[in-house]
Amino acid sequence: MEEEVSSVLDDIRVVWARLGLDKKLAEIERLDTALSDPSIWNNQEAANQMYRQKTDLQKQVEPWTKLKVQVEDLLSVANDEDLFGEVKEQLTNSISQLGQLKKQLLFNGKYDAFGAILRLSAGAGGDDAQNWTEMLERMYLRWAEQNGMRTRVIERSPGETAGVKTSVIEVSGSFACGKLRSENGVHRLVRLSPFNAESRETSFARVEVLPVIDTPDEVALDDKDLKIDVYRSSGHGGQSVNTTDSAVRITHLPTGLVVTIQNEKSQLKNREEALKILRGKLIALQMEQHAETIADIKGESQSAAWGQQIRNYVLHPYKMVKDARTGAETANIDKVLDGDLNEFIDAYLERVTD
Repeated sequence: MEEEVSSVLDDIRVVWARLGLDKKLAEIERLDTALSDPSIWNNQEAANQMYRQKTDLQKQVEPWTKLKVQVEDLLSVANDEDLFGEVKEQLTNSISQLGQLKKQLLFNGKYDAFGAILRLSAGAGGDDAQNWTEMLERMYLRWAEQNGMRTRVIERSPGETAGVKTSVIEVSGSFACGKLRSENGVHRLVRLSPFNAESRETSFARVEVLPVIDTPDEVALDDKDLKIDVYRSSGHGGQSVNTTDSAVRITHLPTGLVVTIQNEKSQLKNREEALKILRGKLIALQMEQHAETIADIKGESQSAAWGQQIRNYVLHPYKMVKDARTGAETANIDKVLDGDLNEFIDAYLERVTD
């Protein structure tokens, strides 16, 4: 029994090193020390960001720390014949926990540990596409809730008669960007239209997954490359209520990328949110195009229409969700639309990590 326990402990140590958990423990200690200084709280926003960073790191490290201590304790009593049955049972549980925790090895992308910005936009399909985009918005909010993630709606543009045209959501939590990168692309829905009786409609929505780049130095933006327009926002009360000149549109001239934010009452806050999203879009495009630098990036080309979809959702004439990249599928589409996405996320991560 001692040999079996030692083997599991060796496995834990190997993965521990590959995940750089000692560095993460050191970073937690550094953040803890910084947060214990009362003066840090003079800047509430910065202090809260540090606190969230510490919390996310602790969520990554604590399960490994507990597992390691647990197996080390088993090793100390592995040769006790009176405890053979108990040790064997606990070792089986530890091996199962290790298998689950090893999934963290799949998050090997540069920005996998970052927070994520989800940008949902309606594609071809009119009212059906805008309603489909709203369904996806609900699906991702439910997924985040079920997986202990925090969400914040940055921007939301309702459709003229139904659903939403665009929705921008910030998702924070352990490996948020790494888990959600499987969702980047066009999502296709086939169903009987609620807007056109007896008609089977196909509609599309585009999902962009962008890393949250809070540090401006991570992506250097030259002022001469930015065209910043300020205009009157509609406010939360409708087209003519609470209007202010606070909406911000930023165009990145070299690529043609455009980011518009108007949810905040403060022009400065809208500008900061727009720049954060722009940095994320540039990083995502750089990775997608395998560009060496931001300067090498070309503009976007993907449209949310036929032939571009990464996943198909069928509600009629049968029920099925199937991922076009991995082949993962399920007939339980209601469960998926209620936020149960981990089967598809795991299948994608295993495929791209192979």
